[in-house]
Amino acid sequence: MRLRRIEGQVRGLQRMVDEDKYCIDILTQVSAATSALKAFSLSLLEEHLAHCVAEATQKGGPEAEAKVKEASDAIARLVRS
Repeated sequence: MRLRRIEGQVRGLQRMVDEDKYCIDILTQVSAATSALKAFSLSLLEEHLAHCVAEATQKGGPEAEAKVKEASDAIARLVRS
């Protein structure tokens, strides 16, 4: 559901550009779409931590270490973006 709404926002941006709307209005909508994508990313990361990483850490071993590293790398990418 969230991704469909974001998809609609991006289509709206394309329409605004095609219709030569005021640049500041377009930038405002870009900011809204960016915020929506970040919120989606955080939600997805939360789910991954709660399920995939938690399950792997319960089992332990190299898979657990790999899942924690993978999640840590994903968090670093989100922080940089």
